[in-house]
Amino acid sequence: RTVPFVSMLFLMLLLLFLALFPGAFNCCTKISDEIPKGILRRVEGFEIQKSDGLCHLEAVILYIEGKKFCVSPRIRKVKKWMKKKKHNIPRRKPHSRKQRRTKIIKKKGKKQ
Repeated sequence: RTVPFVSMLFLMLLLLFLALFPGAFNCCTKISDEIPKGILRRVEGFEIQKSDGLCHLEAVILYIEGKKFCVSPRIRKVKKWMKKKKHNIPRRKPHSRKQRRTKIIKKKGKKQ
């Protein structure tokens, strides 16, 4: 009789943790120190991951075709790109307790 109670308690604590810290399982755990040529042109959105919150690694998260790529914020090419594209590409809000879910922001159609 105590086993179902313990299992139920564990499940409830897990759900509470997920509700309070939605970004905890969305952190970059590894980052690339190199970035393939031309990949920055395909970025639909980006996010800066700080090492002082839930995540313990500083990174730039690039969203391309619904996938995320974690790169080092120290890459010169990435720094220059972020400075240049600051207002053209949607920047996602960093993880916070108030955030309930993450949604991918898609870039509007190209002007010709």
